[in-house]
Parts: sequence; structure tokens; C-alpha cells
Amino acid sequence: MAEVSAGGPLERREAVARLLAGRDDLLVITGLGSPSYDVMAAGDHPGNYYLWAAMGSAATVGLGLAVAQPARPVLVITGDGEMLMGLGGLATIALQRPPNLTVAVLDNGHYGETGMQASHAGRGLALERVAEACGFPWSRAIADSAGLDTLRDRVAARAGLTFAAIKIRPENPPRVLPPRDGVHVKNRFRAALGYPTS
Repeated sequence: MAEVSAGGPLERREAVARLLAGRDDLLVITGLGSPSYDVMAAGDHPGNYYLWAAMGSAATVGLGLAVAQPARPVLVITGDGEMLMGLGGLATIALQRPPNLTVAVLDNGHYGETGMQASHAGRGLALERVAEACGFPWSRAIADSAGLDTLRDRVAARAGLTFAAIKIRPENPPRVLPPRDGVHVKNRFRAALGYPTS
């Protein structure tokens, strides 16, 4: 099957940096691989929780955090390949409908961590339409800077459950590795939430 929708015009690192600009009290969950590198490249932060494994779980981890921290905006940044493994989670998230949760998928239409094979998104599956069908009240494909700014404003305002497929170029920039010590990441994140770390 030929690729029909392999990514989009945005550069991934620029898109993520724009989305995280002026983040204030934003909590960020990253999907494994490139989204974690992109968030780290935008600047390490105690409010970042990097998932090194658990493929398919970023959105549901974000759901749990959003429910536990209703006063703070929660942003999941993941890739189309990781999101495809967790599609069932979108239905659960839509039923729960936390108003402070945004799921942002960096959609390049490829499995970047395993050799850039075309993903389902690269073969025509519109993830934003899947989220809409699950019941997300706001779900869009974003392919320009104005769309990123609108998304960033929605995140900061906790404007309601949000899904965005951010259409990025199918590129793999050099890795910027976040901390790999899981205990350190967990304790730092707990401290950012005001919880004890021991």
C-alpha cells in the first residue's frame, strides 16, 4: 500500500519548542523515543515525565495525571506510532473527559524508532478523526504555526479535553536524551507536584 499522508510541513523540534513556550505550571508526559528527545531538546524541566518504555501508554498516563491534578494543565506529547498502540485509551479518555488534558501527537506518518516504516497514519488513517469519533470535543490536525499557538493557548487555559495531530516532517534529528534514571525522574516529578519523594 502506498503512503498517502506521510507527515506534514512542520519541523518537529520547532513545533515542540513553540508548544512548550511559557509553560508555567504545565505538566508534560512524553511518549517513548523521539517525543521524549524533542521535549528534552526544548529544555529539561521538573514537570516533564519521560516514558522510556510502556509503548501505547502515554495518553492513559496523562489521563491519570489529569484526574489527579485537576488544577494543572496536562499535556501528553507522543508519536503516531505510539498512539496507534494505545487507541483504546482514547475512548476511555473521552468518556472521562478531563478538561485539563491535551493529547498532542507528533504525526510524521512513520515509525521513527524502528527504521521509518510508514505507519497507519502515513497510509491515510487520520488520528484526529479517530479521537473525534471517540468523543473528544476538540480534535484537529495542525500543520502551521498559528495552529500551534491556538493549541498552546488551549493547553494553558485548560479549555477542555483536546486532541491534536501535529503534522511534522518525517525526519529523525539527533537525539537529545533526557535523564534515564527512572527513580530520579519519578522523584523529581513527585517533588514538582508537591509530594514527598521518599
